[in-house]
Amino acid sequence: MAEQHDDLERRVAALEAAVARLAPRSAPTTEPSTEQDDLWVLRGLREREVEGVLMAGTLTVPAAGPVAWQYGLSADSLLELDWAGFASTVDALSHPARLTIVQLVLTGVRSTAALLEQKTLGTTGQLHHHLRQLVAAGWLIQVKRGEYAVPAHRVVPLLAVILAAQR
Repeated sequence: MAEQHDDLERRVAALEAAVARLAPRSAPTTEPSTEQDDLWVLRGLREREVEGVLMAGTLTVPAAGPVAWQYGLSADSLLELDWAGFASTVDALSHPARLTIVQLVLTGVRSTAALLEQKTLGTTGQLHHHLRQLVAAGWLIQVKRGEYAVPAHRVVPLLAVILAAQR
């Protein structure tokens, strides 16, 4: 038990250190340009002396309402992670039916009955298999029997994955 407690304290300390590295060290000196400025986000990060990889978004989606979210880590922290441990989370999105399911749920189709009306999602058994995979990976939550939602903290990462998948 003490070993688990020490491990938890070590992990929390590592997360706090990573967040501290990303925290702004000084206020921005200028507001983002209102002119066409494709790199205004990066310029703002440099002004705050923040280095790392970040995702952020502010949007309103039908099924989740308004969402404002950001998260980031230093490149060193990301490179030190055990990437293989993320395989099941990434794999859950690797099936076309699962991508369709999270898109539908995010846009307001929340019940299994409504999802089954989509002929491309397969049989009842196939749909439930896909839903289990998505819930296990954290991309969906079951809010009540037969009804699913994308958790608010997963909306921006989900959209960032789709953004990253564009070529």
